Amino acid sequence: MHAVTADDYSAPADGPIAVLANPDAGRGVHRGLLPEVLDRLAAGGRPLQVLKAQTRTQAEAACHEAVAEGAAALVAVGGDGTVHLALQALAGTRTPFGAVPIGTGNDFAVETGSPVDPLAAVDAIAAALRQGRTRPLDLARITGPDGGSRWYGGVLAAGFDAIVNERANRMRWPRGPRRYDLAVLVELARLRPRHYTLRLDGVTHEVEAVLVAVGNCPSYGGGMLICPDADPTDGLLDVVVGGRYSRRTLVRELPKIYEGAHVDHPLARTYEARTVEIAGAEITTYADGERCLPLPITITAHPAALHLLLP
Repeated sequence: MHAVTADDYSAPADGPIAVLANPDAGRGVHRGLLPEVLDRLAAGGRPLQVLKAQTRTQAEAACHEAVAEGAAALVAVGGDGTVHLALQALAGTRTPFGAVPIGTGNDFAVETGSPVDPLAAVDAIAAALRQGRTRPLDLARITGPDGGSRWYGGVLAAGFDAIVNERANRMRWPRGPRRYDLAVLVELARLRPRHYTLRLDGVTHEVEAVLVAVGNCPSYGGGMLICPDADPTDGLLDVVVGGRYSRRTLVRELPKIYEGAHVDHPLARTYEARTVEIAGAEITTYADGERCLPLPITITAHPAALHLLLP
């Protein structure tokens, strides 16, 4: 994480801290922490508003309503999926944001400087609230040809990883992480490079590729450095393309992603751009680990679109 400059903010005089909590994040391992998380957030000196929702759609709508009604801050207690829902309401506003990492994947929180320990993260958020301090961070906006859009903070996947996620989500058996493992095996057996048209700040690249990722932050999937040089404060998106990998090459390269060493492979290419257009057939993208828009899409970097609560 690169250093960013703190700035002051003016929260509404009597606005509450809105809390979007997903107690099932991380398979419920930290479920028992929620009461203490709320107690420590209250130490920031403002009343709390725990958002009520039964579905992801309701949770996202509750975030929009809280921001529109003047919440002093919005805090997501969960993993990257919970953060993703909150970002849809926060992007481009001055409402401060805090992330308490209790999910299976906490890439956005960790990459943007949050303490890994959930209670330490809460204490940092409460301190920032007391001090009235935030740090500006970039976000990325995905737009489809019909005008539909989504925001994301971490990484967008548009290659093998997105295809595996899509298959895993269609499978009803087995349950748990074994479903994802099985999806990997199925898609490895079907592996083939796909044709993509990339336009990076207006420059066209025709590529045959297995991996295509666009990062605002470096990692996804719980610490996989797919875009190792991505910096959420530089106003740019990092694009990583893994070319015509064979099945054997991909299996060999996948473990290297945890160290970011996969970009050194001769078939890998890396780019930076403010605007990234991706066209390709039959691929639905995933961003922050969440199902997003099908190709073709346009992704645009938005500098300082989020104000993160860190002292």
